[in-house]
Order: sequence, then structure tokens, then C-alpha cells
Amino acid sequence: MYTKNTDELTREYFDSIMVVPRYLDGDIPDTSIELFGKKYNTPVMTAALSHLHNTVDNGMCEYAKGALMAHALHFVGMSEDDEFDEIAAVGADTVKIVKPHSDESVIFTKIERAVKAGAVAVGMDIDHSISSHGTYDNVLGLPMEPKTTEQIKSYVKAAGVPFIVKGVLSTEDAYKCAEAGATGIIVSHHHGIMDSMVPPLYMLPEIKKAVGDSLKIIVDCGFESGMDVYKALALGADGVGIGRALMGPLKGGGEAVYKRIEEINGELKTVMARTGFKSVKDIDSSALRFRTF
Repeated sequence: MYTKNTDELTREYFDSIMVVPRYLDGDIPDTSIELFGKKYNTPVMTAALSHLHNTVDNGMCEYAKGALMAHALHFVGMSEDDEFDEIAAVGADTVKIVKPHSDESVIFTKIERAVKAGAVAVGMDIDHSISSHGTYDNVLGLPMEPKTTEQIKSYVKAAGVPFIVKGVLSTEDAYKCAEAGATGIIVSHHHGIMDSMVPPLYMLPEIKKAVGDSLKIIVDCGFESGMDVYKALALGADGVGIGRALMGPLKGGGEAVYKRIEEINGELKTVMARTGFKSVKDIDSSALRFRTF
């Protein structure tokens, strides 16, 4: 029997959400946001990707340069410690996401090193703990394992800066993140790490209702346009991570990444203006309508 690909389900759900235009009394909106005590020009963020030297020379730094030019929050996935120092030196406000290494000392060392290098926040990618073979995961030869709420608490305490948990796709995990003292979560299925997973936008309203304003909520996976970003914001997200849609532009370097972020932000402005919202904080779901999924 065919099991539906999670990325296909995600795209279908994006496209099942329709938007009602409202033109009277509108104006060009402000897309700036405040997050973790800092202000950014856009709720569009670079998703936490890794090993971008496979896309372009010095890809991780070029990716960061794009975020810097767009004055957008920048996320980083796996990297060598020295490489993260180089990324941080670009100057973009950067969040370092650490894998759930089975060796706790590796986690604490990476957190400490990232904070020392100037990371504005750190976090953990919790969904890379179990492999597709029903064993503990192993990423590039590095053993991983599931983490407990108590362990997350210890990472939050060690960080001393905002701590973000990536890979949250249930209210249960969201509650536990709040209990552990996390500052925010990334609602994500890690680009379809398992088939038949619910689309992040499907779970987003339920998660938002469960945790309220106790956690900042960022969402990623499958975002391609300003319309996609708008739908996430309308369903409760504080920001949106875009990764794969920036990989084509990344081949042109940081400036091309910047230009695509600016294009997506312009698309977002258009939808906001045409639905009557003048700022990101005002966006709600009142202009959304849903087809049967």
C-alpha cells in the first residue's frame, strides 16, 4: 500500500487554505517583528540547515550573509565548532541548533562554544533521535538518543540565552518544552523525516492554543512564498523558517539569498495589504477559509 509522502501532504495542506481579500481602509503594512529582545525587518528566517558547502563554496557563511543583508534572524544546524565561529563572525543574529547527541558533554560544549561566539539563542533538534530503522539515530557517525524533559531543562539552564526546541509537532511536546523553560519551539517535521506526519500548519493552531504566549513559535517545512508565510502567521506563528526554497538562490551567494528573502517579504506585504492587516502582530485567521483536506 502506498503511504503518502509527508512533503506532499504538507503542500496539499498549504494549498487547501484560501484567503479572503479585504481592501477598504488598507495600507502598505509593516513586516517588522520583535523576537528574543531584538527587532527584525521580516518574520521570514533562514531555516536551520547544515553542510551548505555541498551547495556552494563557503555556503554556510553565504547563507548567513543573506540573512544579515535582509536583517532577518538566522538559524544554523550542524557545523564544526570552528565553522560556527566563522558563521557568527558574518554578523547576522544567529541561533545555533544542536543535535541530540548521546554524549552529553558534546551538547554542553557546543552550547558553550556557540554562546561564546555570539549566538543570540541556542537550541536542540529533538526529532533526529530515532532512525528510520527503529534504532537510536546516528548522524555522520555521531550517535544520538531521545532526550527527557529534565535534560532539556539542563540545557536551558546551561545556555543562559534563549533556548529553542526544534521538531515539536504535538501539544504534548509543546507543553513539555514550556515546562522545561524553553523560550520557543520550531514546529517542524524535518522535511518529512517520517511518512504520513501531520503538516506543521495543521498542528499549529492546536499548539498555539495549548501554550498561548508562553513560547515563541516558529514554523518551517515546505515554505515557498509570502502567501505560505502569511498563512503560518495567521495560524499563530511568530516567525517562519525557509530553507530549501533558498538553496537555488544560494548558488548565487549571499546577495541572491537576500534578494529572495526580500521577494518573499514583498509577497507577504502584498497579502497583508490585500487582507487588511497593517502589521505582523495584527495578523489573525479571520481572512482564512479551509477546503476539505
